Amino acid sequence: MIRSSKKRLSALVLVLAVAALVATTVALGEPAQITEKKAEAEQVLAQIQQIDADLGLAVEAYNGATLRLEAIEEDIAVNQRHLAIARRAYRVSQKNLADRIVALYTSGGDDSVLEIVLGSASLDDLLDRVDSVQRISAQDVAIIKSVSGARDEIRARAKKLAAARAEQRKIVGERAARRREIEGKLNERQRPYESVKDQIVQLEAEERERQRRLKEEAQRRLEEAQRAAAAAAEAASIDIPTPVGAVAAAPNQYGNDVVNIAMQFLGVPYVWGGASPSGFDCSGLVVYAYAQLGISVPHYTGSLWQMGSYVPRDQLEVGDLVFFNGLGHMGIYIGGGQMVHAPHTGDVVKISDINSGWYAASYVGARRL
Repeated sequence: MIRSSKKRLSALVLVLAVAALVATTVALGEPAQITEKKAEAEQVLAQIQQIDADLGLAVEAYNGATLRLEAIEEDIAVNQRHLAIARRAYRVSQKNLADRIVALYTSGGDDSVLEIVLGSASLDDLLDRVDSVQRISAQDVAIIKSVSGARDEIRARAKKLAAARAEQRKIVGERAARRREIEGKLNERQRPYESVKDQIVQLEAEERERQRRLKEEAQRRLEEAQRAAAAAAEAASIDIPTPVGAVAAAPNQYGNDVVNIAMQFLGVPYVWGGASPSGFDCSGLVVYAYAQLGISVPHYTGSLWQMGSYVPRDQLEVGDLVFFNGLGHMGIYIGGGQMVHAPHTGDVVKISDINSGWYAASYVGARRL
């Protein structure tokens, strides 16, 4: 009886052991599948990130073409106004010249003037004759020169308009090509995205929580910086001698304000060419933030890179503009090695670390406006 009980116990132990082994095998199989899927998702995300980097360059090239087009159109408008003025001046000068010829003819005036005027085959011929004859009065010279001046102004303005319109057509074509390139890359981006959409949804949920924590940390840091700035301003009001040879770095006077404005739009979708609360691209966020302070800056990373002063990486201050990927991307430094920026299509305005991953590898430099 005891021996039989032992056999039954041994069998039960064996069954439990096998069940445990099967359960262990199943349990081990699930993490392997998840790991494989995550690895696949990470590979696809790396491909998407490269497309996004290329897309950023294309978007900023589009923004640059748009900026040049706006300047050309403004130049065309100015030239058209001046051309209209020159044409009016030309008509007045021609009338003055005709009135002078009539007056000379009816009064029996200086025959030499009439001979030159009436004997000229064209206006150019008339001006050549005037230059070669000294007998003509200053009054007659002035009248003829006014005709000449107005005519030359018309020709110069017409030439500038023709050149500007040719450049306009070129830039419009360039923008259209950039638009097609961007749309193509957006389609290219969508294909791999669909294959890991479920994984990305989960990652995005995790990222939203991380962004919430980053925002709280950044706001605490900004409040501390503002208190420190107030204390420094109070200390500066006391007359303390500056050490010989010391040079104070120019602070970022707009920094805290610009960052506070940009931080209000965390979570706003990325829209290429966007510069409003309905959507931003990377330089559009900077344009909008500065506009709220009454400061106009160009919607193009290439132009923004030429503004202000260069800032070494180890001297970054809140509000400095940081640039990446051959000026294909930019953000606003918020301290603590972080920036607020509009990353790329499919993402939102967010906080990112500039000292890790793609941002560290593609860092170009910083400017302080």
